[in-house]
Amino acid sequence: MSQADGTRAAGPRRTAFDWTDAEARRRADAGLVRVLRPRAAESDLLDLAGNDYLGLTRRPEVTGAAAEAARRWGAGSTGSRLVTGTTRLHTRLERELADFCGFEAALVLSSGYTANLAALTALGGRDALIVSDASNHASIVDGCRLARAETAVVPHADPEAVRKTLDAHPGRRALVVSDSVFSVDGDRAPLSALAAACRAHGAGLVVDDAHGLGVLGDGGRGALHEAGLAGDEDVVATVTLSKSLGSQGGAVLGPARVIEHLVNAARTFIFDTGLAPAAAGGALAALRVLAAEPGLAERARTVATTLHRLLTGAGLTAARPDAAVVSVRAPSPGAALRWAADCRERGLSVGCFRPPSVPDGVSRLRLTARADLTDERIAYAVETILRTAPAG
Repeated sequence: MSQADGTRAAGPRRTAFDWTDAEARRRADAGLVRVLRPRAAESDLLDLAGNDYLGLTRRPEVTGAAAEAARRWGAGSTGSRLVTGTTRLHTRLERELADFCGFEAALVLSSGYTANLAALTALGGRDALIVSDASNHASIVDGCRLARAETAVVPHADPEAVRKTLDAHPGRRALVVSDSVFSVDGDRAPLSALAAACRAHGAGLVVDDAHGLGVLGDGGRGALHEAGLAGDEDVVATVTLSKSLGSQGGAVLGPARVIEHLVNAARTFIFDTGLAPAAAGGALAALRVLAAEPGLAERARTVATTLHRLLTGAGLTAARPDAAVVSVRAPSPGAALRWAADCRERGLSVGCFRPPSVPDGVSRLRLTARADLTDERIAYAVETILRTAPAG
């Protein structure tokens, strides 16, 4: 309202980001507020929430290698990989990672997220078709969006839907992309059937093996190695170094010509600062531990199946684990949140997944098995989950 002298009447001052207050109220009303909880360096909590599947993030060989890399190469890589950000550690890690997983070449990036963005944006494009599983990780979803390709989202773990989608676009350059192990329920993708559908069309297969590396395949070489697809000319894998390898970073693995293309075309590689030397050194040391101790992968799977057997045997509903993720259903988002908080009060840290983070709308606790868990620690975790379980 204007005053008689033409000036605007004083009122509540509006600023550019006032709208975020309404968003905050909406999240609070829906019970969907996310909160950062810094953890201490040392904790008495039993951790079944992180993704340290092999228990390597604190192994002396790994932490020692990370510290030595920082002392020798510096705290940061100082620039993009194409400028000053590539050290001999990076190239050694790429060579040993490719050899271990059975691929011709590898390219290390700053995270698994940027690895998926790199693969999809560099191999996609406006003239391409990307066929993506409905339950794929957010990094794949974002990669599809940034690729500017036509994206067809197909029902979860449905190779026939993939085949029909590809058949509807004859002669089109196409990619099929899927997680190998889906991070919410821990189920495995039908990789052999997906590869067959791709080859009938001449499409490429891109698989995010973040939850397969270190857990599946011979000695933890991954889901693609187990399926006999590693190293094939039409198959590309992405992995993270932050789960089984206990460090930080990601990588794309595939034919040498594909990796060379990414070096020249993937924006999240070209314009991003290279992975810190400490992370590269730690990941390389962890990879060597895994190669020397192949039983770690089997132990992680055994812990997962034991957790599942004991929890379902006591009456809880849990998805059968195909790798190292055990998903336990909760009756509601609020119940899942309280259940996780009650576990934490009793010394157990578990993941809590609720809508909208889960595509199926089902709330659950997400437990990550670790190869270094003793039978006593497993029993304690199961007892805690059962004692705090909500009714219904």
